[in-house]
Amino acid sequence: MFKHICGNQETDYDNVSAMKRFVVILGIILFVLGIVALVHPSFDYHKHEEVARIGPITATVDKPETANIPVAATVALLVSGLVLIVLGARAKR
Repeated sequence: MFKHICGNQETDYDNVSAMKRFVVILGIILFVLGIVALVHPSFDYHKHEEVARIGPITATVDKPETANIPVAATVALLVSGLVLIVLGARAKR
């Protein structure tokens, strides 16, 4: 009866612990993505374009494209990842 009135301490602790783990894991993921963007700021891919169609016959061209990751996005990933890791680790029970 006392647990019913005061609330279940173990359930509250489990919820906080799960939230801390989630925040730390999210921070680690963001930080790793920031490191990948820092090490490899551009990546190449191929785009298929249809240039001509005559009945059932089509002609396509395979064009190489390059995409660059902005430096601001890289810095934002690194900083937000670090902040989440620190806040998750320092959160109170």
